[in-house]
Amino acid sequence: MATSAAERAAGEILDRLARLHPRLIDLSLERMERLVARLGRPDLALPPVVHVAGTNGKGSLIAYLRAGLEAAGRRVHVYTSPHLVRFNERIRLAGRLISDEALVALLEEVERVNAGDPITQFEITTAAALLAFAREPADMLLLETGLGGEFDATNLVARPALTAITPIDYDHMEFLGPTLSDIARAKAGILKPGVSAVIGPQHAEAEAVIEARAARLGAPLLRHGREWRIEPVADGFLWCDAERSLAMPRPALAGPHQLYNAGTAVAALLSLETGGLPIEAIRIGLVSADWPARMQRLRRGPLVEAAGPEAELWLDGGHNPHCAQAIRGWASGIEPGPTIDVVLGMKSNKDLRAFIAELAPVARQVIGIAIPGDPACHQPGEIVAVAQGLGLLARPADGPAEAVALAGRDHARRILIAGSLYLAGAILGRNG
Repeated sequence: MATSAAERAAGEILDRLARLHPRLIDLSLERMERLVARLGRPDLALPPVVHVAGTNGKGSLIAYLRAGLEAAGRRVHVYTSPHLVRFNERIRLAGRLISDEALVALLEEVERVNAGDPITQFEITTAAALLAFAREPADMLLLETGLGGEFDATNLVARPALTAITPIDYDHMEFLGPTLSDIARAKAGILKPGVSAVIGPQHAEAEAVIEARAARLGAPLLRHGREWRIEPVADGFLWCDAERSLAMPRPALAGPHQLYNAGTAVAALLSLETGGLPIEAIRIGLVSADWPARMQRLRRGPLVEAAGPEAELWLDGGHNPHCAQAIRGWASGIEPGPTIDVVLGMKSNKDLRAFIAELAPVARQVIGIAIPGDPACHQPGEIVAVAQGLGLLARPADGPAEAVALAGRDHARRILIAGSLYLAGAILGRNG
């Protein structure tokens, strides 16, 4: 795909900014506070903010929130990460992705103001996004944390309209700590005094940390299993609190775990405004939400052709054991037994064995690949050795196209490419 001059310019700026990274990620807000002060405090001129943290489901939750708000006629800004194909995906201004030209202008402005001081790429691009959000009117800003919460660059927002924490599990332990309590402590850092927080399903250890921090801050909690719950039914789910039971449709995103992400979205949307959003707008949002690389069925393109006419080709960016559990739940709900051929590529800092172990009951075979263009990934031979050690059929392939073709020739009925959002982005870019 040809790139525009503005897109190339944005890439050059991002590459230059990457070289300004501190050698290690030291979780701190000092650099961000310095930069936004020089920029005139755009964090104080934002529309009402919903601040979202968690390990898994953040993007899905934001997709449901955006779709519901837009169905109710609201103008919505969105900040998410990482991107899949183009950096512009991270910044959505009132319903549209930021243009290359606007992105270049913002990055140049922020780089000039930063004046060469040490800064991470995420911090400087978050500052650019805050400038964009402050300068264009909107009714709501959906703001996703990057890493953690308490010391995340997005946590400059002192008084959000609402916070939300999706399921917390093991990931990024090298930065957040080795235990669920450590990770939950970082994620719960987005809680603010007196600001309500919607809490998705949690392990008891993580929930205890969240509850303790909320109690210290006086932050009201709307917890799954306490203040609200869902009951799966044949055509969707019932969303229930102490006063009502609302019938909700099956959400657009695939997998039984999405019922809980959708339920968290319903709780958030009902609590955002006096009386909440119209119920019908919430329902429309659930069935119209779109979030690529989360159990996404690929229906056209060269990889679909390589899989052959008999196989379904699916893509998921999940990269930790909790994500693998969700994939297993999706596959088990379609058909019992080992029925999916898994094309797997993972970053080298991810727990390969735990991920494959979760998928073992539903995997017919594992085909190991490297993430295109990424030297910091598990190599195909390593993936194969781990899968075989767990008793699975496994073999390597020289890239996604060969892997999909191999599965297709083995009469696969359902092929899943999984293990990394970076891999998912490469797949979407190459598959059209």
